[in-house]
Amino acid sequence: MTTTLTAPGKHTAVTTVPIPEVSNHISLKKTAQNSLTMAYRGLLKIRHNPEQLFDVTVQPILFTALFAFIFGGSIGGSVSAYLPLLIPGILVQTVVLTSVATGTQLREDMDKGVFDRFKSLPIARISALSGALLADMVRYGLATTLTVIVGLALGYHPEGGVLGVVLAGLVVVFCSFAISWIWALVGVTGKSAASVQGISMMIMFPLTFMGGTFAPVGNMPGWLQGLNKANPVYYMVNTARELMNGTGVTANLAWSLIGGVVVIIVFAPLALRAYMRHA
Repeated sequence: MTTTLTAPGKHTAVTTVPIPEVSNHISLKKTAQNSLTMAYRGLLKIRHNPEQLFDVTVQPILFTALFAFIFGGSIGGSVSAYLPLLIPGILVQTVVLTSVATGTQLREDMDKGVFDRFKSLPIARISALSGALLADMVRYGLATTLTVIVGLALGYHPEGGVLGVVLAGLVVVFCSFAISWIWALVGVTGKSAASVQGISMMIMFPLTFMGGTFAPVGNMPGWLQGLNKANPVYYMVNTARELMNGTGVTANLAWSLIGGVVVIIVFAPLALRAYMRHA
């Protein structure tokens, strides 16, 4: 079989496709879009690995019920009398400890070479880090919601009303987001995910317990009360209690917000610089 090819006519129009200009500059809009895409990737990881939600689902239910029934009679006189002290405190503890997962998961992704793959893509390099932090905001919101629901199921009646509970949740989520920048720095510079988690827990457990999470700070030794003046968790717990129990807003709210802003100003640039150097 013979195939005959016909040459194109002299007047055939030729369409040229412009070749996009190659540039290393990525706009702020494109960076925001890449960050949201990476945040969506973080949520998809949770969907395919639901065990990642254990710390924000099982822990609030288990810890709230356990501490209410174990310490309720000893500290508050009864479970119902102890709940106004416990629920805001355990809300702060749950969400703050959840922020530790930020550094651990970052370290795991870097060890698996996921970030090396991202470096070959035409995306903003910073989007992988910012997307991970944005995705964790969903985890904080879920932990906050579940803790409040368990408290209501146990009989807690927040005198601050819905507005007080929502404001307390927003303050706790914002402060935890600020603290997550510290763990992002630890995760980027740490040697392994296990070491990052060990260091984070070693710092956060003493801060949460001495910050009056489960017992009034006024009953603690004087030196411990003095140390609490430099403990950010102490101000977060007091703010949550004041808003949820409707006892009035004091300087604790301002200290919590100012502390969160200062932590972001100090640790966000350090985490970004370390990430750009190691990723």
